[in-house]
Amino acid sequence: MKVLIMAGGYATRLWPITKDNPKALLPVGEKRIIDYILEKVLELDLPVYISTNRFFEDKLRPVADQYDVKLIVEDTLHEGEKLGTIGAMRNAVGELGLDDYLVVAGDNLFSFSLKDFLSRFSGETLIAVYDVGDKELARRYGVVTLEGDRVVTFREKPVEPPSTLVSTGVYAFPRRVMEMLDGYLSKGNGDSPGYFIQWLLSGGEPIRAYRFSDYWYDIGSADSYLEALRTLLRESHIEEIQISPYAKIIPPVVIKRGARILGRSLIGPFAYIGENCVIENSDVSDSIIFRRTVIRNSTIWRSIIDEKCEIRNLELRKSLVGGHAKIQRGE
Repeated sequence: MKVLIMAGGYATRLWPITKDNPKALLPVGEKRIIDYILEKVLELDLPVYISTNRFFEDKLRPVADQYDVKLIVEDTLHEGEKLGTIGAMRNAVGELGLDDYLVVAGDNLFSFSLKDFLSRFSGETLIAVYDVGDKELARRYGVVTLEGDRVVTFREKPVEPPSTLVSTGVYAFPRRVMEMLDGYLSKGNGDSPGYFIQWLLSGGEPIRAYRFSDYWYDIGSADSYLEALRTLLRESHIEEIQISPYAKIIPPVVIKRGARILGRSLIGPFAYIGENCVIENSDVSDSIIFRRTVIRNSTIWRSIIDEKCEIRNLELRKSLVGGHAKIQRGE
């Protein structure tokens, strides 16, 4: 078996913070999304490959070197050219050869052990499923109904979900299913895992479900990103920083090297402050602030602010601010 981590998407729903960086490299607490995934994957002692695109190759190459895994690079440079997940899987199989594959979406954070997941793999397609508990939310995903662990129905993004149990971004595919990728795509089918699973099931291919609880985050929106931070940031990680005696930190927080917390600032809980940021006389909570951003006399709540921004005299709530922005009100 080979492991394939899919990190070739352009993450347009999280633009502008993912315009120049792959979603897999977004920090969640003291680690990046890809770190959480690779830590689980490397417990398996299997060959590991990260599938990405030429645009993000230079960003993910250091990760591959750090973890001693290999990159598979699709020849695309922007959203209009990109392969979908199934196309990228076919591209990887063309380079690596047919085998059983564990396929993991590079923007998913999940609570279960991949060792336990693969212990349920018996040569039939196996998918990880999670109960999101809300039918409106379930409409965004592939929705399953089960008899025991057997998938009876699979409907990709249904208008009227039959359940709240959804397929997540972890799949084990046997070799014979990987052989079907060309045929599936040649018929003009949807280039996403959900439609592929739906197609397999409609053709009589047996599919099993691995059901788990605790947590699962598909980092596809600012809300899911911030919720993941709340779940996974369990203790503070504070590097070498400058902090005013009048400032207060409410854990858990991450404050990276070179940050300056000045005046009567209040940081946390659930705040990520990037390298060399300046926070002065400001409150920051439930938010992610990327490197070299300056925030003065402001309140930031449930917001994501990209690198090298300047925010002054503002109250920002549920906001997403692109890099190099300068926003202020009055003096």
